[in-house]
Amino acid sequence: MESPMASLIYLSPIGIIEIKGDSLNICRIGFFERTDTLSNNGAGLPLLKECAIQLDEYFKGKRRIFDLPLKLDGSPFQKKVWEKLSDIPYGETVSYSDIAEEIGNPDAVRAVGGANNRNPVGLIIPCHRVIGKDGSLTGYGGGLWRKQWLLEHESKN
Repeated sequence: MESPMASLIYLSPIGIIEIKGDSLNICRIGFFERTDTLSNNGAGLPLLKECAIQLDEYFKGKRRIFDLPLKLDGSPFQKKVWEKLSDIPYGETVSYSDIAEEIGNPDAVRAVGGANNRNPVGLIIPCHRVIGKDGSLTGYGGGLWRKQWLLEHESKN
C-alpha cells in the first residue's frame, strides 16, 4: 500500500517551490508564484524535510548532487532522457541534440525537449543545464530567468 502524497512549501532564493512526495519518495518539485493554492501538509514528513535541507544546501553552494529517493511517472523514453539529465555535471551545460545522441536517437531532439519539459523534479534532475545547440537558453518550466539564475549560481560555486 502506498503512503499518501503530501506537500511541503520551500521558499527559495528564486521563488516558491512545492515539494511533493510521501514517506518513501520525492515525486514532484515545482515552482509557484503564490502559496495560497498550495498545501503544506507534509511538514512532518522526514523525507520532505530532507529534500528542503538539500535544496537549502544547493542554494547556499554547498551541494552539487542531490541524494533523494525518487518515484517518477513517465514513459520509458522520458525516463531514459531524465537518466541522462542526471549525468550532466554541476556547472556544465549540454544541448538537446547532445542528449538525443547520448540516448542513441539523434533525430529525437524535439522529443528530448518535450521530455525535459515534463521532468517532474527539476533541480534534482537538472533540466536547467540543457541549452540550445547555439548556446541559447531555451525553454524552462520555471521561467527562463530562473534557468539563467541557476546556471549563473552553479558557475560561481
